[in-house]
Amino acid sequence: MNGHAPEGNVKTSAGESGDLLEHRWPDDLSSGGVISRRVWKAADPRVRTEMKGPARTVIVHHTALWSCVQPRDSLAQLAHIQNLHMHEREFDDIGYNFLISGDGSVYEGRGWGVVGAHAKDHNLDSVGIAFMGNFNDELPTPASLTALQRLLRAGEISGHVQPDFVLVGHRDVAKTECPGENVYSALTKLRTQLGKR
Repeated sequence: MNGHAPEGNVKTSAGESGDLLEHRWPDDLSSGGVISRRVWKAADPRVRTEMKGPARTVIVHHTALWSCVQPRDSLAQLAHIQNLHMHEREFDDIGYNFLISGDGSVYEGRGWGVVGAHAKDHNLDSVGIAFMGNFNDELPTPASLTALQRLLRAGEISGHVQPDFVLVGHRDVAKTECPGENVYSALTKLRTQLGKR
C-alpha cells in the first residue's frame, strides 16, 4: 500500500504468501487486516508528506482512551482522535499511521509511506502504531498483539519497513508513559518473536 486508502468498502490483510487479500467490512473484523480510511469515514488530510524511504523504526503507542472491542467503539474513537489531532493540535491529519483495536482490527491512519505526527523528532523515518485503549489499566488482547505482528510482517514484505527495523515504545523516544505499562511489557516478547532488537 502506498498510504492511499483502497477504493470501496474493503479492508486488506496480509495473506500467508504476503499477498494482500480483500475482505468485505464489517463481516470479517478478526483477521487483523487494514480497514481503509474510506471505510471509517476519515476526513481528508490537509497535507500528505511521503516518506523518503522505508521506515527504520516502528514506534508503538496507546491512545489512552476507552477500550475498543466493538467496531462502533473503534469508529467513535477514530473520529474523536482525528478531530482532536486536526482541530486542537493543528496536525494535518490523524497522527498515527495505524491503530489497532481490541478485536484485532487494524485501521489505516496515515498509512504506509506517509510521515506521521506521533513522536516529535522521530516522525520522518518511523511508523506510529497505536493500540486503542489505556494500557496502564488494561491488557492488550492476544488478537491485537497478533494484528501488530501481521501488520509489521506486511510492512516488511511490502518494503515500507526496513527488514532490520527497530521496535520501540513511545516512552523510549520521549518523556511519556505511552504506550502504557502493559503494552510496553508485551513489546519485549514481541521483539523476540519477530527477531528484532
